[in-house]
Amino acid sequence: MIWSDYIPVDIRDLYEVRDYHHAAAILKTEFPDEFAELCDALRQFRITTREILAPGGNESDIPKKISKLLRPGWKEEKLEASLVVAGKPRKTDTHKIDYVKGRVAFDLEWNSKDQTFDRDLYAFRTFFEFDNISVAVLLTRSTADLNDVFRKLGKEVMAKYGASTTHLDKLIPRLDAGRAGGCPVLVFGITRKVVSDL
Repeated sequence: MIWSDYIPVDIRDLYEVRDYHHAAAILKTEFPDEFAELCDALRQFRITTREILAPGGNESDIPKKISKLLRPGWKEEKLEASLVVAGKPRKTDTHKIDYVKGRVAFDLEWNSKDQTFDRDLYAFRTFFEFDNISVAVLLTRSTADLNDVFRKLGKEVMAKYGASTTHLDKLIPRLDAGRAGGCPVLVFGITRKVVSDL
């Protein structure tokens, strides 16, 4: 589904919305407090062209803004799953989600390699299958809308936010292919309306 009536109109005006497995309905009806907190954070979240132009690195200022809006209530969570054969551990996988509150997971991918989506969706799927979460939310860049902004800011900017980085056009095919398994996932794509100085 492209968007859901469960998402407030002002949020739909700021973000492209994709709803998988009725994630918005689950959030709104089963986890109203977490849903309200996420909506408030999305309303407040703004970026600037200065932040878009800033050199990359370990973590840019843009993900730090989300952290300031969600922490300390939303915490990083790890899940270790071990495969045991004939009483002997054969393999242990560790999965991490940056923000979890109750049974709701949230992650932001601003400008990582697009393979990061595989890790995120696998983590959502694993947490869901082991009954640690009921729903996940993923925030990333709108592709066409922000690429137009990047082009206007220059070739170097467009190269920095290239085709093989995290944005909706790289995420949607993965979700359509079922990489999150049965985990309900709500996706928000950051549009130019979130850029406060355009």
